Amino acid sequence: MSNRRIPKYLQLKDELLSWLESGKLEPGKQFPSENEISEQFNLSRQTVRQTFGELEKEGWLERIQGKGTFARNPGRREGEQVKTIGIITTYISDYIFPHIVRGAEAELRNYGYRLLLSSTDNKKEKEMESLQLMTSQPLSGLIIEPTKSAEGNPNLSYFLDLQQKNIPYLMINEKYRELECPSLRVNDEAGGHKAALHLLENGHTRIAGFFKRDDLQGVNRLKGFLSAHREYGITVSPQWVVTYTTEQKQDFPFQKALELLQSGEQDRPTAMVCYNDELAVSLMEAAVSCGLRIPEDVSFIGFDDSSLSSGTRLTTLTHPKTAMGELAARQLIAMIEHGSSFEDTVFDPELVIRQSVYKRN
Repeated sequence: MSNRRIPKYLQLKDELLSWLESGKLEPGKQFPSENEISEQFNLSRQTVRQTFGELEKEGWLERIQGKGTFARNPGRREGEQVKTIGIITTYISDYIFPHIVRGAEAELRNYGYRLLLSSTDNKKEKEMESLQLMTSQPLSGLIIEPTKSAEGNPNLSYFLDLQQKNIPYLMINEKYRELECPSLRVNDEAGGHKAALHLLENGHTRIAGFFKRDDLQGVNRLKGFLSAHREYGITVSPQWVVTYTTEQKQDFPFQKALELLQSGEQDRPTAMVCYNDELAVSLMEAAVSCGLRIPEDVSFIGFDDSSLSSGTRLTTLTHPKTAMGELAARQLIAMIEHGSSFEDTVFDPELVIRQSVYKRN
């Protein structure tokens, strides 16, 4: 119960599953009450109730009216090991990642698999720790989001170990290019191209782009952004292309946006393409702090169609999120149970037009 990046109900679920699988709680024995679990782990009743609901859906416990909650064994034969699939993502508890994890979890549950979660916080050393954790126990397969995919793969030996142990794995959002494994990702280059093209078609010629440079998603979105300008015969000003790393994401893009937006009216960009919705919302706040109107003075486009975009009327590009998690789980199960092989799956992002882009004459 120590990883603060994993939702509390999932941490509790993992702990209670270990009780059930180790025999600490045997089938037919009465389960501790919600109150008892709440007090033992210092969690709210709502969190415990959510965990109990998940375990009940998966057949690990049964509520009997007037008697209480009892442990169950959901169809396991004696001596049979629980099938476990690990998911390693850069983040778990925020932005679009809960949707990806929930999609995978729902599909895995349907096939009787237990889910083991780990987060790297987008740090290479934490990716190594996550791989060590996953490979230190019986594992049927692994879904991995590579950490800082544009900066290479210092943890190659762990992936080779997975291959040596015949543990199937696939990657989501991007993949390390030297590895022969299937991946599920968005066509980020096409997305960056569509974003810039939409602004160019609406009369914008001074467009700033903000892109993360330590993952391939950001690199490819920047590539598409630049190619759209080339098609229009417009040269992009070097000062209007801002790249940044994970460590810089909290402050550096915001400060650079302020510098650009505080230029004179004829010198500042009229639009900004942002690496994702999270950044777009931050830079919209920068524009408002400069006394600028959105979209009349400066237009914005994000990426991922997150809940942030609908709340701020942000034009953005779609990300499959839940569907990606579901398909990743189905493909991995087919690899485990049938030895299936897959080519990379590439989702084409669609432009979601809201009210953050102004049409200029």
